[in-house]
Amino acid sequence: MTKNDEKALDFHLSNQHHMKIPWGAFVKDEQVPAREASLQDRASIVGRIGILMLSCGTGAWRVRDAMDKVSRSLNLTCSADIGLISLSFTCFSRQGSYSQVLSLPNTGVNTDKLNILEELVGNFQKDFSFLTVDEIYELIDKIESRPKKYSAFVSGAAAALACGAFIFLLGGGWPEMICSFVGAGLGNFTRAKMGKQKITTLASTAVGVAIACLTYMACFRILEVAFQVSAQHEAGYIGAMLFVIPGFPFITSMLDISKLDMRSGLERLAYAITITTVATLVGWLVALLFNYHPENFIPLGLSPLLLLLLRLPASFCGVYGFSLMFNSSQKMAIVAGCIGAVANTLRLELVQLTTMPPAAAAFFGALLAGLIASLVNHYNGFPRITLTVPSIVIMVPGLYIYRGIYNIGINEIGTGALWLTKAVLIIMFLPIGLFVARAILDREWRHFD
Repeated sequence: MTKNDEKALDFHLSNQHHMKIPWGAFVKDEQVPAREASLQDRASIVGRIGILMLSCGTGAWRVRDAMDKVSRSLNLTCSADIGLISLSFTCFSRQGSYSQVLSLPNTGVNTDKLNILEELVGNFQKDFSFLTVDEIYELIDKIESRPKKYSAFVSGAAAALACGAFIFLLGGGWPEMICSFVGAGLGNFTRAKMGKQKITTLASTAVGVAIACLTYMACFRILEVAFQVSAQHEAGYIGAMLFVIPGFPFITSMLDISKLDMRSGLERLAYAITITTVATLVGWLVALLFNYHPENFIPLGLSPLLLLLLRLPASFCGVYGFSLMFNSSQKMAIVAGCIGAVANTLRLELVQLTTMPPAAAAFFGALLAGLIASLVNHYNGFPRITLTVPSIVIMVPGLYIYRGIYNIGINEIGTGALWLTKAVLIIMFLPIGLFVARAILDREWRHFD
């Protein structure tokens, strides 16, 4: 280890709570191909790729699959235990075994980085296993330091587009759409700015939701005075806060549980419930302050055919906006938007035109999204999760969850429990639909080993 490396290590040890590992300082075999390097060096490559995959917000199954592929390329056997922000693993070879425990300072979603990592892992055996450890580390460093594709302003605009479309799909009209657009845009812009300053997730979520709801209410007051908009449109303030829906952890938690990755699944579920609870409680407190109520939306008076034709572009805009919030590339976001437009419109039409319960309709919508995403994956190689989760996040019943918390908050326990039960059923059936689609078209997913 050089003096510069020692200084860098001392700095990391003294200034960070979650200490960054100076990986390059511990490379032993610098000039030999990675496949011929020491057990420690090879295992560290496996760990770095695994923890970087985990930082993108993907589930345990995908992280373990990536670690296994890299391990086989480096003539190792790997066993890993994966959580929400940490993983522990052991690599075995004829030289013995080597273990590491790695953790992240926070969790998030970055589908652009996930797509690049998937390409790296898929081509590792052919293109990268014969490079030196230092050369592989340089590649990983470039991916790790890759900046987000979109600024806080663009992220706010994406949230505005998604929530404006979301509130229309829930039954809101133009006043709700305008106010939700402005409120969600400013709220997510604030949350993104706080995230760049490394403000803790719960605080940035609470502040973002509060600003979104207050902005909605300010815009609504302006519309009331300027255009005599009916007070019944106040219920749309729920739409302004829907950008905080933790769709990725909700969906990946159930997928992990379905594959018996219980640690990762339960940790992700706990995280998603925590974020949702904080957001809904903040929204409830702001609503109490202004005496707003989550009443039913005023009927739009549209024909079934016109409603169908409007749901398609609205669903596309909602999914497209969420995809940009997840840092998807433009092409990836457009593909996800097209999938979501078809799948979500099918779900809404099934609920409106048949007697099918919303949870069952959610299953068929998610199933269709999963089947289409699997076919697209074979065509362009985009990771399924980068297409399926954004396309069904718009199906997560944020309105039901909020109404449940709101009614419990005013001691209407029975009504609140009813809304939460409906929400839970839908949330359960969404990943089940993806699971079934994956099981049909993916042989590896069908088997536990």
